Amino acid sequence: MSSVTALGHLRVLDLTRVLAGPWCTQLLADLGAEVIKIERPGSGDDTRAWGPPYLRDAQGRDSSEAAYYLAANRGKQSLTIDLSAPAGQGLVRALAARSDVLVENYKVGQLARYGLDYASLAALNPKLVYCSITGFGQTGPYQDRPGYDFIIQGMGGFMSITGERDELPGGGPQKAGVAVSDLMTGMYSAVAILAALAERERSGRGRHIDLALFDTMVAMLANMNMNYLATGLAPGRCGNAHPNIVPYQVFAAADGHLIIAVGNDAQFARFCAVAGCPQLAADARFASNADRVRHRQALLPLLEPRVRAQPIAFWTERLAAAGVPCGPINSIAQALADPQIVARGLRIERPHAAAGTVPLVASPIVIDGARAAAERAPPLLGEHTREVLARLLELPPAELDALAAQRVI
Repeated sequence: MSSVTALGHLRVLDLTRVLAGPWCTQLLADLGAEVIKIERPGSGDDTRAWGPPYLRDAQGRDSSEAAYYLAANRGKQSLTIDLSAPAGQGLVRALAARSDVLVENYKVGQLARYGLDYASLAALNPKLVYCSITGFGQTGPYQDRPGYDFIIQGMGGFMSITGERDELPGGGPQKAGVAVSDLMTGMYSAVAILAALAERERSGRGRHIDLALFDTMVAMLANMNMNYLATGLAPGRCGNAHPNIVPYQVFAAADGHLIIAVGNDAQFARFCAVAGCPQLAADARFASNADRVRHRQALLPLLEPRVRAQPIAFWTERLAAAGVPCGPINSIAQALADPQIVARGLRIERPHAAAGTVPLVASPIVIDGARAAAERAPPLLGEHTREVLARLLELPPAELDALAAQRVI
């Protein structure tokens, strides 16, 4: 199995832009689906303009392709169609009639004005699985609000548990380094689409999926939600420490920082042996994880000077040998160059019309030894308009010329 083609029998019509929707459809493309991305003529997906940085060609010159756009659009074909034009709406309806899945992230009700809402398209294609991604969902008092990841991280409670404690230097709420609600909504959307497709095998009918960034952000708080629901006490920010496990945090070493993640009492005893303080594992204050959580402020000042006395390599080598989870805090450059990442083949390159090749990070999914990574590079704006419309809708060159003259495509 040289590539993952599990979804090779499916066609996905992608009416999304920015990140949550494109992340979903890129995952489907990585798994073999044919993904047709509909973009605005002249400008396309908003993220095409979100640079610098831009992809560089062999001479080191910036191309027109923004790195942000390249991150979420691998494996797709780009069609430029003006949805505000009746003729453009007709093209999308015709494509939807020949598709298995449609994914969109327009404001609630916006596509209904164009006759491209679920009810309209399901009447043409009852088997269509239609996924709507919005900031706050199709119902509720916030349904008409635009959804931005930063706002969602704040409203959803994520930033209340992310960042250093208020009483420490640098304390206060902090967003994540990537758009976590967008990315997780894209992942949940892909799962929901696959579930609807599986159900379609029995019923013969598609479904309308309603995914909201706000719902996703709240749902993904996982154990933090349960910590509150179980106690009535809302968790706060712990910085790089874990609220329920000690020691499980960042430590300063002699030459930088590393993470030591002691997951159970046996690991704590082995950590103490490597650190030269076996007596701490026998101390009644620290014998169990529950004890260590209760006596966190007494334990950490005893451990921190010992960790600081040795370099990172000392700890990573000896703790790994002892079966105690630990690791350095890498830069992205260091992470992508890590021998494990290299051996796993997560970095890939694909031919690209503007730059010769484009470096990419593949999907983490591996099936029967093959990594899910679409063979097609992120497309140029409108790169496949004529080819796809001729192939799927059997439009002759003269009709395509007329549509282009009218700026519909």
